[in-house]
Amino acid sequence: MPTSATPAIERIARVLAGRQLSLNAEGDDPHAASAVDASWQDHVDDAYAILHTLREPDAQMAQAGDVAVWRSMIGAVLERRAG
Repeated sequence: MPTSATPAIERIARVLAGRQLSLNAEGDDPHAASAVDASWQDHVDDAYAILHTLREPDAQMAQAGDVAVWRSMIGAVLERRAG
């Protein structure tokens, strides 16, 4: 299975920054990559909040896969913050 070299929290934080900054979303910058690089860390708390919310899968997610594995994977990310 392919995996990302970029941590999940950083990927989520970058998406949040991009949505705020990029003209392709809610921002006004047509070339927001540099701005996202400079500001994604400002969105880390929000990224953790999103993953904290997702630690429990909904019914559709549970039907699609192993709930224990999901909880373990999300928990592994959340534990990094506690550590």
